[in-house]
Amino acid sequence: MKPFEQFPANLKKNIRYILTDIDDTLTMNGRLPAIVFAAMERLQASERRVIPITGRPAGWCDHIARMWPVDGLVGENGAFFFRYDDDLRKMQRRYFKSEAQRSADRKKLEKLKIEILKKVPGCRVAADQAYREADLAIDYCEDIVRLPMKAVDEIVRCFENAGAHAKVSSIHVNGWFGEYDKLTMTRILFEEVFRENLEAIKSAVIFIGDSPNDSPMFAYFPNSVGVANVLLFKERLTSEPAWVTRKEGGYGFAEMVDRLLS
Repeated sequence: MKPFEQFPANLKKNIRYILTDIDDTLTMNGRLPAIVFAAMERLQASERRVIPITGRPAGWCDHIARMWPVDGLVGENGAFFFRYDDDLRKMQRRYFKSEAQRSADRKKLEKLKIEILKKVPGCRVAADQAYREADLAIDYCEDIVRLPMKAVDEIVRCFENAGAHAKVSSIHVNGWFGEYDKLTMTRILFEEVFRENLEAIKSAVIFIGDSPNDSPMFAYFPNSVGVANVLLFKERLTSEPAWVTRKEGGYGFAEMVDRLLS
């Protein structure tokens, strides 16, 4: 991982899309610093598109798509993208699975939830679960005392033994049924909203994240960035970002934006 302050000028001038994780990438200690919101506005003013790629729930994503300076977002680790059309005053919601399929998955996840809570003492269902449509989020450190990584690994095993996918974020373990992830839905978003082939333009994209569930995005995008706290997960990353900021969380994101727009 190279310091982002060395990101070459000939690369930054080509960047047209900024994809960003939210938790511990835009946030700092669970809050969104004002400097981050201002940085996103600056990116949009420079005619760059800002697209959060997050594990957060549909309820949150509806708010973010409407209220934040963003051009759409992918939520629940790839279960959908939302995009609000300001001119039409209409939300575009595009799911990977049908409502009937999501309903069937929720029943299976409800049974799995009971098993996980029984097998892994101290974990809880994430506080935002009520606003989710496609996955189950198990809290291992957001609103509880941080669990050891062996407990996190056991949560992952429970999901995988049931045939579900599981990804570890900086705060939750998210599990779901279906052959999709953040990258899958990002491709669909680019094709259906921006009329772009992601493979053809990925050098015009930066992705910034902080944790193991961002590894597929780090691997795919040559201009991938980790905020400094990604180093806490260095041993658990299957793929590392190419670049890393000096600062953590949202302040690292703002540092990246300053460099891009300098």
